[in-house]
Amino acid sequence: MAETEGKLESSETVWVTAESLVEPLKNDMLWMRHYGIINVVNSILNSIELNQTVTNLMVTARSDGYTHGYAECTQYVNDVLRVDWDNSRSATRGVHTSAAHSAAKTECNNLRLPVMDLVIVALQTDDFVA
Repeated sequence: MAETEGKLESSETVWVTAESLVEPLKNDMLWMRHYGIINVVNSILNSIELNQTVTNLMVTARSDGYTHGYAECTQYVNDVLRVDWDNSRSATRGVHTSAAHSAAKTECNNLRLPVMDLVIVALQTDDFVA
């Protein structure tokens, strides 16, 4: 009987020890879920670097679209009306917006945000909450 009680006390001690080890992990996971991920996402979305890159991409895409659209429209008018539309004074004539747009896309694809470097460092540590 004493041996069984000893085993029971030992198993209860192991159980309590296991619970005490798991509880901080649960708390860390809850903290990460409720605060950590939200803070990381907010840092990414509110990043000045991301904002500047996306703005540049939008502006170059719009300019490139206007340039190609105007060139297409000019070609259409020339073909339909059988005239040689003079677009020599057009603001889009001779402008190479495709290169600027391609550079903006490359910049966006290669964007490195400082907050992501911090996330990578945090993921490599044992205690990412600290």
